[in-house]
Amino acid sequence: MGGTLASSLRTAQAVTAATAKQRMLKLLICSDAPEQALRYHGFRSIAGVDEVGRGALFGPVVAAAVILPVRLGGLARAGLKDSKQLTREDRERLDKRIRKIALAVSVAEIDAETIDRVNIYQATRIAMLAAVHGLRLAPDHLLIDAMRLDHPCAQTRLFYGDALSLSIAAASVVAKVHRDRLMRELDEVHPGYGLASHKGYATPEHRRSLAALGPCALHRRSFAPVRAMICGEAQVAPMLFDDAMLDETLLADMLLDPEELEAGGVGPESESEWS
Repeated sequence: MGGTLASSLRTAQAVTAATAKQRMLKLLICSDAPEQALRYHGFRSIAGVDEVGRGALFGPVVAAAVILPVRLGGLARAGLKDSKQLTREDRERLDKRIRKIALAVSVAEIDAETIDRVNIYQATRIAMLAAVHGLRLAPDHLLIDAMRLDHPCAQTRLFYGDALSLSIAAASVVAKVHRDRLMRELDEVHPGYGLASHKGYATPEHRRSLAALGPCALHRRSFAPVRAMICGEAQVAPMLFDDAMLDETLLADMLLDPEELEAGGVGPESESEWS
């Protein structure tokens, strides 16, 4: 009885914290202020870098790097911001606009097998680094959402960067549109899991299909909900969401901080794989 009550309290606290964070993020203004500050210090080729799919149970983590021109007023007026706060239609519209005006765009994927081998935090860093290396124009500064990369270029690690920097937001949108399109394609290759709907995240629908069908070749076997299906393990943590709480933006806000991820808070030993 005590354990059930404690679990319920933890669930309520997590959902309350996620809701509060989402409200806070909506108050942030996405602008070119970070880029302007860097240009004041002499940097000219500034790449925004971000990732999507870090918390999914299925498929690759995807990163994008985008170098935008100096004048970004048009993108700001078009509503560019963190991809999780945009509708699919707005993301796809902005993706086309970003690709049209950007000086350079690069996207990189790291597959589920590699994620299982090196852990999700390291796989995310590899994807981001590959995206930067894929730019046809060499950057002289990286604006990165909450991470640092093994790259000689000057870097700024900006927490909530996709909600504050237009360059990072652009990378967020490009990566999200790319991965969502891939999930819709993979839904036809691996039917029955609902990938086109939940994009591989740990929604109740996805967990039910995992229980019924078992994992396929592209599921991340080191992630606890998938591993439990393979090994018959009892899952330690309760579900944080029910069928009434499938909003992907809320799921995204359950992601652990990068320091927690690096310390081993995600992957083989954790239930907190939300992105």
